[in-house]
Amino acid sequence: MTVPDESDVGWRDWLILVAFLLVLVVAVRVLSPLTAAARDLDGRFAGSPLHNWFESLHSGKGPCCSDADGTALSDVDWETREGHYRVRIEGEWWDVPDEAVITEPNRAGRTMVWPVYYRMVNKPLRIDIRCFMPGSMT
Repeated sequence: MTVPDESDVGWRDWLILVAFLLVLVVAVRVLSPLTAAARDLDGRFAGSPLHNWFESLHSGKGPCCSDADGTALSDVDWETREGHYRVRIEGEWWDVPDEAVITEPNRAGRTMVWPVYYRMVNKPLRIDIRCFMPGSMT
């Protein structure tokens, strides 16, 4: 019976460690949502006259966060159908839950949506719309 050379064991252990770390990084990236709740970390929106208003926005599903969290939509990317709003995100239409609609006047003027993305391996994309604010429709 041959005893493995000490340098071979070290090399094998190193490869196992590298493979394990690579798998761990890929698993964390795949299993976590691609967009996290963004905040105004660098303070670039702190001077905006609408900053506090965006921070105070909430729907029936809870706070919407801030302008930095929302996504502005073009007119072609949202519509009403059978009395409910729909938005197009990543080329697919998503129904906006009634409780996600912000009912106060839109001071920003543009249509905005606050989506939460759920991406999982071998599963279709799921989006939960936390808040939706229709634009001024001008």
